[in-house]
Amino acid sequence: MGKIHSIETFGTVDGPGVRFVVFFQGCPMRCQYCHNPDTWDLADGQDMTADEILDKMERNLVFYESGGITATGGEPMLQLDFLTELFSKAKAKGIHTCLDTSGILFPDEQNKDALAKIERLLWQTDLVLLDIKHIDEEECKKLTGHSNRPALQFARYLERMHKPVWIRHVVVPGITLKEKPLTELGRFLRTLSNMEKLEVLPYHSLGKVKYENLGMEYALKDTPQATKEEAAQAERMIRAAME
Repeated sequence: MGKIHSIETFGTVDGPGVRFVVFFQGCPMRCQYCHNPDTWDLADGQDMTADEILDKMERNLVFYESGGITATGGEPMLQLDFLTELFSKAKAKGIHTCLDTSGILFPDEQNKDALAKIERLLWQTDLVLLDIKHIDEEECKKLTGHSNRPALQFARYLERMHKPVWIRHVVVPGITLKEKPLTELGRFLRTLSNMEKLEVLPYHSLGKVKYENLGMEYALKDTPQATKEEAAQAERMIRAAME
């Protein structure tokens, strides 16, 4: 059984083509701009089997011929065994699999057993969408409550495995929307030969209502939303450092 928050049957922004998007319940991170705080607690999810999920997808399989299934969250790798089963069964049906992750749960590479599980998952994964929250470790801790080391190590591991990856980065005014971290991020991405796409996303505060409904304080309530122009400028800075 997996703990599932929700399912989107017509996703167009979570990987290539039209996608069946499965939002996994549970996440160890506490990103200040998270717009799905209702996915944090693993206990709140709906119990579903891999077969139940794929049965729902197969009812409209013709719509996903150009896309596939995407696991997002929350943090899908928190339910690693179930995620591997889901992707394994999807691959057996010829369905393209995409993992949207923060990489926060990538283990220390001395932990061979945990690493073997990651490898088994990745053999069933066609594409990884990796969210790099902040390139500076201390700033990442302030923003998410966690170090960025696992995510950056995961990026290196994916490169060694030649696993296609799309890098995602949210630009937040006053936090990540600065020349120095954007340049440092570009220099890091320059070393990833497996990166197929860079998505620089403007921070928005649409999730604020969820926090109010849940009786939670929204940490970035005084932070302005980033404009499309600012996101485009940030992307230019990153790409300039990648040259």
